[in-house]
Amino acid sequence: MDPLRNLLDKLEPQFRRGGRLESYQAVFEMLDTLLYSPSDVSRRAPHVRDAINLKRVMGLVVVGVLPCALVGMWNTGYQANLAIANLALDGPSGWRGAVMTALGIGHDPSKIGEAMFHGLLYFLPIYLVTLMAGGFWEVLFAGIRNHEVNEGFFVTSILYALTLPATTPLWQVALGISFGVVIAKEVFGGTGKNFMNPALAGRAFLYFAYPIEMSGESVWVPPVDVITGATPLAIAAESGVAGIIDSGVTWMDAFLGPIQGSLGETSAVACLLGGIFIVYTGVASWRIIAGVLLGTVATALLFNAAGSDTNPMFAMSWEWHFVLGGFAFGAVFMATDPVTACVTNPGRWLFGVLVGALTVVIRVVNLAFPEGIMLAILFANIFAPTIDHFVMRANINRRVKRSA
Repeated sequence: MDPLRNLLDKLEPQFRRGGRLESYQAVFEMLDTLLYSPSDVSRRAPHVRDAINLKRVMGLVVVGVLPCALVGMWNTGYQANLAIANLALDGPSGWRGAVMTALGIGHDPSKIGEAMFHGLLYFLPIYLVTLMAGGFWEVLFAGIRNHEVNEGFFVTSILYALTLPATTPLWQVALGISFGVVIAKEVFGGTGKNFMNPALAGRAFLYFAYPIEMSGESVWVPPVDVITGATPLAIAAESGVAGIIDSGVTWMDAFLGPIQGSLGETSAVACLLGGIFIVYTGVASWRIIAGVLLGTVATALLFNAAGSDTNPMFAMSWEWHFVLGGFAFGAVFMATDPVTACVTNPGRWLFGVLVGALTVVIRVVNLAFPEGIMLAILFANIFAPTIDHFVMRANINRRVKRSA
């Protein structure tokens, strides 16, 4: 007998006395079907049968984001090991250094395996805390509402973790994901009813609540406090693209990812690979991604044409916007969230164009917030239902005129 069902049978009398049997059954059903196919599936006509379900959709997104996670872990370890080498330190400090020493793992920035392992020691605690804190709220609300705990949180958790700097304090990690899950999703009814991306909402909460730990020049290089490394996007806000190039970062560096930034957002090529996968599998809408690119190009060209003697961001070309900051990560994995984005095809185009245009406007006009893509997606999430409404009304009006 399945051990989970066996455990549920043993605990059933206690659950019945508390009146919460259905709640706990829902939780155990989620755990039971996480790795196994449920037994109650339709096997014959007239029911529609399809291989896709929520669990598989979420699993495909996790697979798609894996290149970003792997490159992010390598880059985090690479930046840390490079700082150690430049400062001629003996090695990493704290428990990470003790673990690496005990396992005989070095800190040579030129060795991929050593950089990957060092980066894993930064990513793993952040992700585990995200799973524990966010999972607690998911299970709690599932128990209160008597519904199943779905697998959507696994996508939220990894996307949220990859948007954070490697130096984020773990208590802030827990606080941010709690805000995202509770305030941005569960208070509206849970998965499928939230109007805002919970991973982005949690990240935005941390940015505005704790800006010192989420921005600046001292949060991107993990091993020591005395070294700073501004992100290329922050450099551009002060001295434009010329400043990025003078700092030693080329466009290809920004495209491949060995630069300062959040855990999983620095590599545009990793986002591109993941985007191809989730679009090919039908999980993400290519129209939204194309709309984001179109809106970015059009708005960047407008600013280029306008020009400015005091703001160097006016001169940044669209191809640099594509590879800097979290643009690629947001356009591929955040903007395409099927719950918070538009669902009509014309609406998806408009939604994507809005995200791209707002991203450039925020980056160029508001120099205090050079990232842009995060706020742009959250703003677009608010307008997504309105966009779909007017698209559907326009379609209804056209059909009425044709039949009149």
